[in-house]
Amino acid sequence: MIATNMRRCSLWGLATLTVFSLVLSAGCSARKHASASDIGDACYAKALPTVGEGGLAWGSSLNMARQKSMTNCIRYAGRSGGTPATCQVVLAKCK
Repeated sequence: MIATNMRRCSLWGLATLTVFSLVLSAGCSARKHASASDIGDACYAKALPTVGEGGLAWGSSLNMARQKSMTNCIRYAGRSGGTPATCQVVLAKCK
């Protein structure tokens, strides 16, 4: 008798957990997921010095991305023992 009650309780608990997990996963699948192109800025640029580390930056416009990458290049080149004065934008694109 005790074994039968325990089996019923375990089956009940298993059924409850299964239903609960299905309800949670159904709620999540109804959400709209943002694609990678919906998140962040559309333009990016990369600036490199002749020696040292460069900088990659994203911006809402090509000019903004270029300015940010130059600022990052100057900062990172100076920290890495490079030549900040030689930074140049080598790549600039928009999605």
